[in-house]
Formats: sequence, structure tokens, C-alpha cells
Amino acid sequence: MQRHLRLRRKDDFAHLRQTGRAWRHPFLILSVAPNDLTHNRYGFVTSRHLGNAVTRNRVRRRLRAVVQEIHPHVLPGHDIALIARGPVAGQPYQNIREAVITLMQRAGLWEFSPGDTSP
Repeated sequence: MQRHLRLRRKDDFAHLRQTGRAWRHPFLILSVAPNDLTHNRYGFVTSRHLGNAVTRNRVRRRLRAVVQEIHPHVLPGHDIALIARGPVAGQPYQNIREAVITLMQRAGLWEFSPGDTSP
């Protein structure tokens, strides 16, 4: 994922927490706040309660892969954080993808193009 599409600074996450809105799923929490940019910025939070470093990195890689895949279908102009919850650690890629899409739809960020056959 390109660097300008990432939330990295502590201040960015703090601003998202203060001004954003959250949606919950058994696997993830989606936190969203509008930004003044023409593109979205994404952040990923994997805490130690998920498991060891190998497990946390695997979850982070899967989340980044899902976001990279669905990025063209998400409405621009938002800061988005995906916070991993415990049960996500053992899930296959497809289940994580479905959870992210479900949260994006609940948040009203999913922009489904008429020519697409699958979300």
C-alpha cells in the first residue's frame, strides 16, 4: 500500500478516535472520520491480545491485502482505521474480506459500481 494512503502518526489515530464514528463486527472494529483530502487514508491496529508477533503480522498483512483489493469501491475523503479483535486471528482471508466489506457497507462508505458483479 502506498505511503500517502497510510495512517501512521499517533496524532492521526488520536484525531480519528476523537472525531470519528465506530462500527463493530465480531472480527473487527471500523473507525471512520472525514478528512480534507481527495483520497482515503487507512490505519491498522493489531494489539498483543491477538497473539505473538507472527500472528499479529499475519492479521495485518491480510487486512492490508483486503483494503488494497477493495480500495477502488470505497468512497474517498475519509480516515479509516481497522482494529483487529481476538477472533480474527484464525480466520481465512475470505472471512476477513467479508467482514471488512460488511463494515464498509454499514458505515455508508461502500460504492458499488453497476458494472461490477461481485463486491
